[in-house]
Amino acid sequence: MIELKSNQRCLLRCGDSKKLIKQIPDNSIDLVFTDPPYNIGKHSTGNIPLPGRTPMNNDVAKWDWIDFSPEEWTKDFIRILKPTGNLFIFTSYNQLGRWYASLDHRFDTSQFMIWHKTNPAPKIFKAGFLNSCEMIFCCWNKKHTWNFISQKEMHNFIESPICMKPERISEPKHPTQKPVSILKKIISISTNENDIVFDPFMGVGSTGIASLELKRKFIGFELEKDYFEASKKRIFKWKNLNEK
Repeated sequence: MIELKSNQRCLLRCGDSKKLIKQIPDNSIDLVFTDPPYNIGKHSTGNIPLPGRTPMNNDVAKWDWIDFSPEEWTKDFIRILKPTGNLFIFTSYNQLGRWYASLDHRFDTSQFMIWHKTNPAPKIFKAGFLNSCEMIFCCWNKKHTWNFISQKEMHNFIESPICMKPERISEPKHPTQKPVSILKKIISISTNENDIVFDPFMGVGSTGIASLELKRKFIGFELEKDYFEASKKRIFKWKNLNEK
């Protein structure tokens, strides 16, 4: 079984999360918070040529080309969540409807949030809208954990820059690395101290950092070895600096 010991704050595994999640006990997770593949790579127009400059990379990553089916995750997400648990999933226009269809009828409430990126990648030729928003699909049941203080906090709209240096990791570069500030906002609303946050698509470990900074516990899985090693290095560096 994959579960945290009483004195353990973080547990990381490198491997196929679809298989690893089967080892997580029922009703043991307080928050599933993840950023799975969007499958938008196949719609990419490739690099964008710029006069007198290096072409702009408009691709995502090879792993985003692999077909991802939200429906395959529904059963295990519901199984591992506590009755008071919450589910937040970063997604895109082409996957939002599938998440809704597979999860909405299984929870008392489902909604979506918008993350507005204040500094999105530019469109040099002004041929369409900037990709300045990402959606976050969320679900919960009655009596779930919710820590709002004021009405102002309850807007389903969050605004921040995209992840930039020095926070953004350059080796290996993750094209969809999320800023810790955005993750902390959602974790603080939907969990309490010592709750367990689970991310089956950990990437370079941002959800883990956000969880630990808020005194939550964290379980993270990642298939790509380079990302996993970067996550492990980043998270344990934070722990060594802050948990002496």
